[in-house]
Amino acid sequence: MCRVFVRMAAHGLFLGFMLLIFAGKTETRLSVKEKLNNEVTPSHRDLAPDFKEKYFKQILDHFNYNSLGNGTYDQRYLITDQYWKKGNGPIFFYTGNEGDIWEFAQNSGFITELAAVQGALVIFAEHRYYGKSLPFGKDSFNIPKVGLLTVEQALADYAVMITELKKELEAQKCPVIVFGGSYGGMLSVYMRIRYPNIVTGALAASAPILSTAGLGDSRQFFQDVTADFEKFKPACRDAVQGAFQKLNTLAQQKDYRRIQSAFFLCKTPSTPKDIHQLNGFLRNAFTMMAMLDYPYSTHFMGSMPAFPVKVACETMLNGTDLMSALRDTVGIVYNSTGQLTCYDLYSLYVECADPTGCGLGFDSYAWDYQACTEIEMCFESNNVTDMFPPMTFTEQQREQYCSKRWGVVPRPGWLKTQFWGDDLSTASNIIFSNGDLDPWANGGIRKTLSPSLIAINIPEGAHHLDLRCTFSELACEMKTIKCILFGFVI
Repeated sequence: MCRVFVRMAAHGLFLGFMLLIFAGKTETRLSVKEKLNNEVTPSHRDLAPDFKEKYFKQILDHFNYNSLGNGTYDQRYLITDQYWKKGNGPIFFYTGNEGDIWEFAQNSGFITELAAVQGALVIFAEHRYYGKSLPFGKDSFNIPKVGLLTVEQALADYAVMITELKKELEAQKCPVIVFGGSYGGMLSVYMRIRYPNIVTGALAASAPILSTAGLGDSRQFFQDVTADFEKFKPACRDAVQGAFQKLNTLAQQKDYRRIQSAFFLCKTPSTPKDIHQLNGFLRNAFTMMAMLDYPYSTHFMGSMPAFPVKVACETMLNGTDLMSALRDTVGIVYNSTGQLTCYDLYSLYVECADPTGCGLGFDSYAWDYQACTEIEMCFESNNVTDMFPPMTFTEQQREQYCSKRWGVVPRPGWLKTQFWGDDLSTASNIIFSNGDLDPWANGGIRKTLSPSLIAINIPEGAHHLDLRCTFSELACEMKTIKCILFGFVI
């Protein structure tokens, strides 16, 4: 079990978080402090929230009365009132992101355990076009029906759902705090900015609101992925970089059979396109391990061992040669069961408008479309500031891909225009949390901007680790992670 280091600064952040919930009622903050001291007991260790899966009749198009009139679709959400002090307890609302909502509900123990202490109603809402919330069923990704997949429509979905459910549950006076991780964290920020009349405050965990708005250095992401491996051991970075350089040499020599043999590929590569696909396939594995570098094994976004970066580096450095070591290392991601006898490059990894990966299946179609419209991710690797092969992804390349794939032309800068970019000074009541092992962290807010725009940096924390933590179990086998999660007094 891990030890939690409670700090005075963190305690101040806790009181700040309570301000988000209770809108500055000092007497309430004091009673909450006493409640934490008295009620956070081992009985909360094994909380198993009794989520009920429901569907909400949601408006198809919130902004065009002519296109679909008042047409609706069934939007899935999960809800539990087992902790709720009906009528006056807060509402914790998770702004669902790019995937099945059950995945996020089952990997966000922090929210439900906090709900048990605060007497909160908990709702996890699924994002339109993901999971089972498909507005047009199997035709949802046909053009032009996919056009209703926008950040603005998703936020309006959440605003309408919150408003209607509060009426239905007679909870009009209950403050709403939105939570989200990664893209979901971005949506939590946007909800507080766009609908401050509905949302009292937001926790945005690992929310890259800057980099996805086209702000910052396009080399930063893969440089930060590299830094995670280099931090474990500099020789690890050198080994990975050397393996990619060796692969590049064989590709230039068109020694395709040797490449197939070295990487156990199902088919022999035969073109520069195949080599490009292989490079993306390999690079994606390191991205996943850096993001999910948790101190315990997980099945979130795939199966991963505890401390995957450490496992990867040990595999790279203990291999008989660089090429086979690289193959075995990416197998941590692609072949965790050991059952694959060969790798099918084009089925295990799909190149898309997000160079960090879109995943597979219908959810990947949705994210690819969003990366072609509002979400900007023109990230590149260069084998100089990072350990990966040179792979550019410019605005021009993005435009060509998106025009061919979806018939759309991206609008660079739109997300910044719509949701303020780095000009957040007039926003309020948002907590930005980031782990220093997360390659997305430097694409988000790392410094506190005002007394109500608070940044929390989590030492040795990976991608939205804090949402996975609970009061009594904040990560940690073999290594203590200093979790500063609103300064809970345990």
